[in-house]
Amino acid sequence: MEAQYLEKAAFILKTIAHPTRLAIIDILNKHEQLPVNEVCRMLKGEQSVISHHLINMKLKGLLKASKSGNQVYYALKEPNLLQIIDCVKNCNCYM
Repeated sequence: MEAQYLEKAAFILKTIAHPTRLAIIDILNKHEQLPVNEVCRMLKGEQSVISHHLINMKLKGLLKASKSGNQVYYALKEPNLLQIIDCVKNCNCYM
């Protein structure tokens, strides 16, 4: 494989390699877009922590954000991430 492809794959995998980020991807897959407070409610998490993950994933190009009033709405920019998650889900690895 090309080094550039491997770097890109590692970048994406490192970005999503956290249970909260995987949960965010799953939630945003089920909804066209959601405001931060709704993502927090669904994950039962603190807004500062969830916002940190959302911003990080946006800055790395996996999510997109739009603002309406004082609400920031997030959506998946890369729906192909779901294929990665499905692949891992179907993997028969031992933990």
